[in-house]
Amino acid sequence: MKLFGAVSYGFASAAFLLLALLLFASMRGRTSGARLIVASLATSLWAGALALPGWPRPLPLIIVYLLEMLRDTSWLLAVAGLTRSVFPRPLVIGGQVLCLGLLTLGPALLVLDPSAFADTSAWPLVRAGLAMAIFSLVVVEQLYRNASASARWALRPLVIGVGIFYAYDLFLYSQAELLRELSAEAWAARGMVNAIAVPLLVIAARRSPNWSLDVFVSRHAVFYAGTCMAAGVYLVMIAIIGYYLRVFGGTWGGLAQIVFIAGAMAVLAMSLASVALRRRAKLFIATHFYSNKYDYRVEWLRFVNTLATAEDADIRRTAVRAIAEIFDSPGGVLFTLDEGGHALVPSGAWPMRREDVRGLQDLRTQCELLLYFQRNHRIIDLAELRRTPEIYENVELPGWLRTTTRWRILMPILQRDRLVGLMLLEAPPGKFDLTDEDRDLMYMTGQHVAVHIAQQEADRRLAEVRQFEAYNRLAAFMMHDLKNSAAQMQLIVTNAARHKHNPQFIDDAVDTISNAVARINGLIQQIKGETSSHIPQSVDLDVVVKAAVRRCVDRLPVPVLLEAQSLRISADATKFGSILEHIIRNAQDATPPDGEVTVALKQVHDDAQLSVHDTGCGMDAEFVRERLFRPFDSTKGSQGMGIGAYQAREYVRALGGDVEVWSAPGQGTRFSITLPLASKAANAVNDVAFS
Repeated sequence: MKLFGAVSYGFASAAFLLLALLLFASMRGRTSGARLIVASLATSLWAGALALPGWPRPLPLIIVYLLEMLRDTSWLLAVAGLTRSVFPRPLVIGGQVLCLGLLTLGPALLVLDPSAFADTSAWPLVRAGLAMAIFSLVVVEQLYRNASASARWALRPLVIGVGIFYAYDLFLYSQAELLRELSAEAWAARGMVNAIAVPLLVIAARRSPNWSLDVFVSRHAVFYAGTCMAAGVYLVMIAIIGYYLRVFGGTWGGLAQIVFIAGAMAVLAMSLASVALRRRAKLFIATHFYSNKYDYRVEWLRFVNTLATAEDADIRRTAVRAIAEIFDSPGGVLFTLDEGGHALVPSGAWPMRREDVRGLQDLRTQCELLLYFQRNHRIIDLAELRRTPEIYENVELPGWLRTTTRWRILMPILQRDRLVGLMLLEAPPGKFDLTDEDRDLMYMTGQHVAVHIAQQEADRRLAEVRQFEAYNRLAAFMMHDLKNSAAQMQLIVTNAARHKHNPQFIDDAVDTISNAVARINGLIQQIKGETSSHIPQSVDLDVVVKAAVRRCVDRLPVPVLLEAQSLRISADATKFGSILEHIIRNAQDATPPDGEVTVALKQVHDDAQLSVHDTGCGMDAEFVRERLFRPFDSTKGSQGMGIGAYQAREYVRALGGDVEVWSAPGQGTRFSITLPLASKAANAVNDVAFS
């Protein structure tokens, strides 16, 4: 019994110390809160002193007496200090006299009659405790009786909690007065009885903001601590009942004790594993300890983390999981709009697959249920709809949903007040009542899911647009090369009648046709995916430049090659020749017939520098910076495709070079291309290979 008493009072000491720490951490300076902290600390000290050595030996009875009076006085002052105005003045004065008198009575008796606190006698403790218990119960009763109706809601847990102290003290000391001795069992259980009042005191502090107390304990901490406390009390009860079964069970006592303990442990294991019981415990804690049912910080972090880091690539399945986990739903199904926007179709399910859910059917946008959601945006509790359909305007459910009780919640998925989907959730285990807080949280998470799904749909459409853009860009490049080849053929056809007997014309025509054929064959191979024709090779750049200039002499002003040093680069001769020809013809288009277009090729350090200079109309700096190299932006109207300059720059950069343009209105343009020489490019490749 001494061991049980030590555990009992030790548990009470720890509980009241924790209560004092919580109150101290949240106190904002008012004396009412300070009195509660002092009373909690005094009770923790009292219980701790009785737990350490046990009673009655070796702790002196006078110490026990003083600790008892200290505890009782501190709680009387705490209760009386909450609302002084409700107590009659004689009661206040009587309480002060009683507390002061009993505190001084112990030391006085010790001096006048030391035998009064002998180990064999406890009458001072019993009678003083009995007086304090009776008076304290009167004070608690007066506090609750004279409080207003609104104040009673906050005071009720405090009155019950403090009443537990003194009601048990009244029982303990009145029994001791009748039997002339304290009951060892009742004394040992006293600490555990006092500890039971701690949760009630926390609730009272939470309900009374005028005490300047804002007690906050994590729901998880309260849940697990409460679970451990309940399990501990349960185990203590099992031990007590098992002990009495063994003592009073006769020859069957030991067997009965073993069977009882085994069964009780099985019941405890089933209770701890019960999802319904866990949900009820969470609901009880949320109702009595917190103003909100959900810990929104924890739930929101889990919700967002589920959406962001889910392993499943199906965002709709992930969305069902994220919402279902908040409300402990075993599963659900998401309906979203089809491609035509004519119906809501099942598009995701969790934890099952959409294909595994039987009986689901599409919901037409003009059915009565969807029209109701478009009008009200209200979450439907299907169980409540079946009981009281008038709450939901007697909306008619589809036949497949009306004939099953598997589903409980039907919530709209809204994007800017536009219905884009529905989520159907299974009933959570145990008793579940859909509150306004549940509805608000479902509404908020539903909107977030709508945005998430819309974002994924936008990403999918953007990816498709980019694929079409890449395809169109390839087609535009091919059309550009075909247009140039067709222009060369057209030029031959136009001049054939006049120059067909000129051998030099025939030679130029054959060269032009050969160039066009090579270009068209290259395009055909590119379409087939055979890009070997464009693999860079070592070519004589001066030969390519001279050939390009020669092909452009058919129009005015005739380009003039000022300088052409013999240089070699790594490139595709046909493709680079086409690019250079395009640059020269652009210069001719921008220059009047009496102007000049000059081409020069020289070596600058380890690079080849090719420049095309004209005396044409020129371009302003903004045009060069913003529009010249922008694809599909042309100044030639319907005759231009706007990709020549862009194609030239991208190809030159692919070869390791760069393009610079200088131009000014009325002062012409200089187009400069810098390319690494073949030896430098080979060295760079080797450096990369061996690094």
